[in-house]
Amino acid sequence: MKIFPAIDIKDKKCVRLVKGDFDNKTEYEISPVEQAGKFKDHGFKNLHIVDLDGALTGKTINLDIIQDIVGKFNLNIEVGGGIRNIDSVHKYIDVGAEKVILGSAAIRDKNFLKEACKRYPNKIALGLDAKGGYLSVSGWKENSNQFTLEYLKEVNDYGVSRLIYTDINRDGMKQGPNFAETFKVSEISNCPVVMSGGVSSIEDVKKAKNLKNIEGIIIGKAIYDGDIKLEDLAMEIN
Repeated sequence: MKIFPAIDIKDKKCVRLVKGDFDNKTEYEISPVEQAGKFKDHGFKNLHIVDLDGALTGKTINLDIIQDIVGKFNLNIEVGGGIRNIDSVHKYIDVGAEKVILGSAAIRDKNFLKEACKRYPNKIALGLDAKGGYLSVSGWKENSNQFTLEYLKEVNDYGVSRLIYTDINRDGMKQGPNFAETFKVSEISNCPVVMSGGVSSIEDVKKAKNLKNIEGIIIGKAIYDGDIKLEDLAMEIN
């Protein structure tokens, strides 16, 4: 199972939000590039990056930082945050991102998701961010009124190469992931699933390893707050 330490970028800084709330954020002293280097030094091979400025604006605001990280470290990077057109997808792939995560734009326009998968085989990840069974969009501020599992069934054959499932109510809360809902998603999904939201301990990581069709797990706030030591987490890398 792949372990994805998370870097969320806002105003050129590493930050963490609680339940996606921009008014409830913690800023960290270390820069995104320095943090990526720290993860690399501990032996991590994968990295989850979200451009929060991009999520708010729909533009590739922090493309230069992401390009810097890709250029300096041999890491497999998945990146998301406000990617709403093919041009933005191309920019991230062009700077070396392994996967480009489509979220709100793909939920609002299934044809955009289909076209991206067709143009960039094995490069598109689908981010499903759910609250109470419904998908949320626009940086988690709006309810799409679409059931998570129903939407997944509709796009399951489009050619998505990775699915990232996040329980918004767990995100940043360090109360443990929603294993039950993640399992439901993994049973339906035609592609491997990466789980996200609420990881609080090494025990959560070990439990995730036993779930079927789970490719990996994303860990953010528990690392930054010191609840999970990078040395201990590195021991779980396959």
